[in-house]
Order: sequence, then structure tokens, then C-alpha cells
Amino acid sequence: MAATVDARGLSCPQPVLLTLDAMKTSEEHEIIVLVDTETSKENVLRAASSHGWSEKEVIAESDGFRITIMKPDRKK
Repeated sequence: MAATVDARGLSCPQPVLLTLDAMKTSEEHEIIVLVDTETSKENVLRAASSHGWSEKEVIAESDGFRITIMKPDRKK
């Protein structure tokens, strides 16, 4: 099950900060981030990528975007 960050209605940098916090604290390998602007979507994706997380999918919804990011695979 993926963790969810609902950052709709928040202006940058809040969606990025909430996403980074979830990336640090969540035990899940996927995080769903809900944002309501194109700018927030791009900033969240950029922040996730810079921390090694990858974009799984981005879905445009009536109230914004549903971004799913994945934790990097760990080599054993």
C-alpha cells in the first residue's frame, strides 16, 4: 500500500517539503502525492528525482494531479 501526501491547496515549497518528509519517514516503497498545480507537480517530480526516487505515473485529475513515485531499488 502506498503512502499518500495530500498537498492540494498548498503553495510551493509546501508540497515539496511534505513529499520529502514522506520520503524520509514512510516505510512504503511508493508515495502518492496529490497536487493542484502544474508548478507543484514539476517541483515534486524534480525533488523526488534528485533524491533517487522515480516517477511511476502522473495522472491528471479534475482537481489537479495524482503523482506516484517509487523508492529506489536497493541492491542486495
